[in-house]
Amino acid sequence: MAAFTWHGCTASEHAVLNFGPLALIQPLLDQLDVEAIIDRHLPPDPQQEFSHGQVLRLLLLARLCQPTALVNVAQWAEKTGADILSNIPVDKLNDDRLGRALDAFFDHRHSVLGSVTAQALQLTGLSLNRLHFDPTHLVLCGAYDSTQARPELPDPLVAGDAELPPAHICHGYNTDRKMIQASQLAIVDEQGAVPVFAHCLDGNRNGHPAIRETFDLARHYLRLPDDLLMISDRGTCSVEHIARLYHHGYRALCPAQWQDYRTLYDAHADQLDWQEASYLSIEQQRRRQGNSTLPQDHYEIAVLRHTLIDPTDQAEIPVRLIFVRSTADERECRQRRRDNVAKIQQGLEQLQAKIQRGHPQCTTTSITRQVTQLLGKRQAARYFTWRLVSLTPEEQAALPPPQRGHQRPTLRLEFHYDSAAAQADERHDGLSVLVTTASMQYSGDRLFTMYKEQNYVETLHHQWKTPLAVSPVFLKSPRRVEALVCLLELALQAYQVLERLYRQRVPDDAPRQQQRMTSEQLLRVFQVYGLLVQDTPCGRVIHTTRLSSRQRQTLAHLGFPTPAQTLERILLPSPSQ
Repeated sequence: MAAFTWHGCTASEHAVLNFGPLALIQPLLDQLDVEAIIDRHLPPDPQQEFSHGQVLRLLLLARLCQPTALVNVAQWAEKTGADILSNIPVDKLNDDRLGRALDAFFDHRHSVLGSVTAQALQLTGLSLNRLHFDPTHLVLCGAYDSTQARPELPDPLVAGDAELPPAHICHGYNTDRKMIQASQLAIVDEQGAVPVFAHCLDGNRNGHPAIRETFDLARHYLRLPDDLLMISDRGTCSVEHIARLYHHGYRALCPAQWQDYRTLYDAHADQLDWQEASYLSIEQQRRRQGNSTLPQDHYEIAVLRHTLIDPTDQAEIPVRLIFVRSTADERECRQRRRDNVAKIQQGLEQLQAKIQRGHPQCTTTSITRQVTQLLGKRQAARYFTWRLVSLTPEEQAALPPPQRGHQRPTLRLEFHYDSAAAQADERHDGLSVLVTTASMQYSGDRLFTMYKEQNYVETLHHQWKTPLAVSPVFLKSPRRVEALVCLLELALQAYQVLERLYRQRVPDDAPRQQQRMTSEQLLRVFQVYGLLVQDTPCGRVIHTTRLSSRQRQTLAHLGFPTPAQTLERILLPSPSQ
């Protein structure tokens, strides 16, 4: 046990602080040099006693350990000892001071993200040569009367952080919930994902402006390598996006809308060379390893060279189309078609019987409405044609007398099911297409595997919104909302860097559970770790407690200092400091 004296705010005579996850997060942020980077980018305010880097670093500690509203940060810091680590007395940690730090951070948000990313890359040894992009939405509550739509931004985007207004908090598409869009750029490999950049957009924007603006900002604030390959989802794919990357010397890989390439597929279907893909989902790997009786599905791919035309200058862009067939999707498509066909056919037959009985509410308008609702937007609806035919007096007379409460029908419903069209569509079941400008050093099989790793970015969104609680946020100013979102991108990056550092140091022959250790599991190891605080005439004396064997092993594995070493460096600095 070590003891250190710290002159700060008053406390009880004897107190126990749950230092907890700070034992991991504090040295992690030290290695990322977050405080110094923020202070280099944000101009100092001579009227402030503590730098913006100190304040925002403490806010990061709070979000990584126990997300809470700004008004509760001081109370959390006092209970955990975070005020000691940050050298900021609790009475100075009001929500107004935290808000002013966020205001200052807003004007340099992307440049700080870029600088911390450079430090994270140096720490982990990762490269930016393959980036995955994916947007998500963040829901907010409240009026936000001051929020305004962001003006149309130029292409390419050249505005600096201070000239780039905050994202418009507004209703998203097909929803009444107020939100903003947040895009993520991340490094992805077999060990998971590490975020490297984020950008906020208006709540009603889609993937096309999101990837354009994020790419422009990333070019400005990150050192993108010449061999960059950017991977994204279907909502971002367009000829304009592919051409933009191509003209900058970068490569794209993204799935396209099937209807855009269906005719091309039909023209070359007989000449395609299909091969089984090496990629298997974790579930499919388990089924094979355990000899499961469940279906053992797989993917097949076929590559076709093609040329796109840049709509801006009509230049030709050579691409490869990677057609993908999923046996699971193929089976699901056919079952869904059969179910929908049966449901539509049954519904039409019931309407036929209803009309034939002479139901009093069967009018042309009501039947048309019911048929339209039955067909809906189902793809199977296009296999059916129908019409209402007026009965002749002779046809009406030939019908049996109507039942009580009914009347003689004046119409009949006729419909036809085109089984040949349904059968012809089966050739497209389970098919999708990827478009890429990647160099030939990447095979179609390798590119498909890279694309399937896009799921790791979805995991980042989950981490962002749950353990780090990026949503909901309790702020009134759109500037502060976006600043906090960007700050939480730093928190997410630190969260994933912790996981990556641990996994990189695990031996190849270690148990899989240890190889797949997550940040959530690592922080849980330090859920309980206490500091003893005692008031003396000389000030507060901080006593560190004994680490458990697992806590000590975890710190040693990561190469992190113990809490005693961390506090010694902060509270007993060398004379040179």
